[in-house]
Parts: sequence; structure tokens; C-alpha cells
Amino acid sequence: MKPSLPAQPNHIAILRLSALGDVCNLVPTVRALQRQWPHARITWIIGKGEHSLLAGLSGVEFVVYDKSTGLAGMRALWKELADTRFDVLLHMQQAIRASVLSLGLKANVRVGYDKARAKDKQHWFTQQQLVPHPNAHVLESFMDFARLLGVEDDHLEWNLSVPPVAYDEARVISGDAPYLVINPCSNARLRNFRNWSVEGYASVIEHAWVQHGLKSVLTGGGSPLEREVGDQVDALCQPGSVINAIGGTSLKGVLALIGNARAVIAPDTGPAHMGNAMGTPTLGLYATTNPQRAAPYCWRDFAVNAYPDAVRMYLNKSVDDVSWGQRVRHADAMDLIKADDVIAKLDALLAYTAAQPTTGPSDES
Repeated sequence: MKPSLPAQPNHIAILRLSALGDVCNLVPTVRALQRQWPHARITWIIGKGEHSLLAGLSGVEFVVYDKSTGLAGMRALWKELADTRFDVLLHMQQAIRASVLSLGLKANVRVGYDKARAKDKQHWFTQQQLVPHPNAHVLESFMDFARLLGVEDDHLEWNLSVPPVAYDEARVISGDAPYLVINPCSNARLRNFRNWSVEGYASVIEHAWVQHGLKSVLTGGGSPLEREVGDQVDALCQPGSVINAIGGTSLKGVLALIGNARAVIAPDTGPAHMGNAMGTPTLGLYATTNPQRAAPYCWRDFAVNAYPDAVRMYLNKSVDDVSWGQRVRHADAMDLIKADDVIAKLDALLAYTAAQPTTGPSDES
């Protein structure tokens, strides 16, 4: 017999280790749980880098697991939580590492994805599963956990913690003139073909500078690839139109830069969802992943969507004939995105937001 869900949970555990964009998409679920049960404790088991992004999130106790520590780190975490028993564990990570980690946690009931959405046999590690929700956006899939527990008020709220020192860091980089944030690179995992062309970014930067008086701040990590891309973009642009901050910011500093930007442009990567979480207009670039599933949630209408073309060209199928999470793993797929398409979307995004009295995810439902 399956254990029942708690009607009034006193201590809720969330297990989601990565990645940056996903943890941003999960925050509205946390806020929904807090509105429903304001006195409940919420403990979020999270990855090291992801914690540095979300540290200070109000009403949340974080327990950090560094994936590089492997099984030894798991044992240390289990020891840390040995005397803690959760009313419910929300297992939101579809990866075998997270499922193994969940085995050492004590909970009255474990909730995971329905079989259609579960990966790496995650449903073997849970006792209650979500109601099926075909073709759900990632953010909606997270919110389904709150809905299963009985939460009805699922309006979107983030309120991320960005300390004053982060805004000081951002101001030193950006100066006082209006700007865009462009994060040109995504995660450098094997066969993760999500990056757009250097020439494309340079064309968009030129347009933003000449037509809108906006300089562009380049952000990203300090990997050799990201630094090389930043240098190549910078070399193609007019002096003064670009500030190359790749590898030169903290994650909180990037949040602050994004929070003060007129807009964010990025492929399928964390800063796109950071822009969404900060209420900043966000233009996502999609060809190898489906934007209906993974684009910045509140700005999906402004995503450049070459995914149907990529599916047709490189998989010889239509979008309706592939699975919801299907990736197009071809190195040339992002070349289907043309600079004119991005420029047109940027113009539309800036015009739309200029006409709104307020913008951002807090106004979306």
C-alpha cells in the first residue's frame, strides 16, 4: 500500500541538484508551497554552483551536495541529515545520481515524476508519482509537484536574493548607460550543440548599438571556449559597443547585471532562465531543443524558434513525430537561426516592453 500524501506537511524536502536554469524554474514551486503552508520548513538539497546562485532564498534551508565528491559526499550528507525525517520528499531530479542520493534520506512519502516523464528509472525510487502532464514546460513540471500536494495558488513568484555587493559588482562592469546582456555560450557537455554563431551575435550587437543605443555586456563562465567566443565577438564589433565580462563575474553579479539590463539574449542555457526569474525581457535562441518545453517561461512568445526546421532537416521528421524532450544533436543546427530573425525579435521585444507599465514574471500567470 502506498503511503499517503500529507495534508499539512511540517517539513518538506526538495531534491534538485542542477542545473542553473532548472533551479530558477523551480523557485515558483517553492513560493507556491510557502503560500500554502507558511509555517512548513522547506529543505532544498542542491548542487554547489546552484546554491551559489540561489543562496539567501527566503524561507529555504539549503543542504549542499558537491557532485565532485561522489559517494563520499553522499555519505556525508546522509550523516548530516541522519536525525531528520521529512513529511514528504519531492524528488525533482531525473538522474540516477540523485536517485541514489535519495536512498539515504528519511521521508514518510517520496514523490517523483510520472512514468512518462521519469528518466533513469526514477519511478523505481518513489512511492507517489505526478499526474501525467504531456508536453509540459519544465517550469510546469516542477509546479505539478505542488499541485499534487493540493496547492491551488500557482501564480508565479521568484524574489531571488541579490545582495547590494552584487549590484555594486554589476555597476562597475556595466557603467550607467543602458545595455543588453548577451550570454553567448551554453554548457559545454558532449554533443550539446546549442551555441549560435559569433557573426550572428556581432550583427545583433551592431543593430542594438546603432538602432537602440544599447551596448552589450557579454557574460559567461571562464572556460577556454567561452573566453574564445567572447574575444571573437568583441573583435567583430565597434569599439564601445561591447563589454566583455566573460569569466569576470560571480553568479550573483550576473543576476544583478541581468536585473538591470533592458533585455537578455541567450541560447538554451541558465542565464536565459535567470533573466526570466529577474523579470528582465528575455530572447532565447532555439534550434536543438524545443522552446515550448525549455524557453524562458514568461517570454516564450519572443523566442527564436528554428527547432521545427532542425527536426525536419536533421531527423527527417516533424515536431509531432518526435518525443517531447527530443534533442537535435547536429553541429550545424543552430546555423538555421538567422541574424535578421533575432534582430526582428529583439525589436519586437523592446517595443513590447517599452509599451508596458510593468514587465516581468510577477505579472504573468
